[in-house]
Amino acid sequence: MQNSVEPGGLSAKDWLFIALGLFTAYLLWNVWTGVKRHLADGKSKPTLAMIATGAVTAFFDTLGIGSFATTTSIVRQWNLVDVAVLPGTLNVGHALGTVAQAYIYTKLVPVDSTTLILMIGASVVGAWLGAGIVGHWPKARIQYGMGILLLGAAAIFLGGVMNWLPAGSDATSLTGAKLGIGLAGNFALGALMTLGIGLYGPCMILVSLLGMNSTTAFPIMMGSCAFLMPIASARFIKLDRFDPGAALSIMIGGLPATLIAAFLVVSMPLTYVKWLVIIVVTYTSINLLRSARAGT
Repeated sequence: MQNSVEPGGLSAKDWLFIALGLFTAYLLWNVWTGVKRHLADGKSKPTLAMIATGAVTAFFDTLGIGSFATTTSIVRQWNLVDVAVLPGTLNVGHALGTVAQAYIYTKLVPVDSTTLILMIGASVVGAWLGAGIVGHWPKARIQYGMGILLLGAAAIFLGGVMNWLPAGSDATSLTGAKLGIGLAGNFALGALMTLGIGLYGPCMILVSLLGMNSTTAFPIMMGSCAFLMPIASARFIKLDRFDPGAALSIMIGGLPATLIAAFLVVSMPLTYVKWLVIIVVTYTSINLLRSARAGT
């Protein structure tokens, strides 16, 4: 059942949107309290470089490219954010734009409500556990983790460009064993989000391998991120493992770019952009691994 109406006239998706609104309020409250702690020392000041970074990466994120790998590549190239707080900065900074994406694509793309809600729930649990672990990791371990997983992200991008990945079918729901596999997979992807590795590409592969229409990945992956990122962000903010100025800058640049991409850009050729992402992400992953090995 894709969007059954419950007593009172509200459908399952309506309740999902209400819950997402509460999660958004929770996110904004935590961001405000986290940023407020740093007002006196000037660390909460937005910068033009990070606002531009947030705008560019959120724009392509809305079109399905993803934002974590691209943002990591940019901030590493120009040393804009300390790697030790990068996972937290990515989760806090890109959360608001992702919430907007979830509202838009959950309305536009048909997907079974039960499958959607369960997949989102699994990712949230994974993120809550993952943030508690990654928040205590030393810088070198984060560098190794991000370096290795970014290589995996580059491989996923390459597989998509070369059409090596499964195309899926017309299904819009999961049941039985396939649902169990999907939940386990999204739980793992939610945990990896807290290490600064985007969920979009892997989630699209996951739903396609399970026989779902690949377009259903959009509400699943964006809904998962929209719910898990406020939870992960709260843990990173509590541990003070984020860059408040950079995160605030990404939010400022990212939200309008998300709306522009969703409502004004009907379609655009992304092949060359994807090849650029593959090259840059691969370079960034190697750079992270070399830095971790050198202890810098």
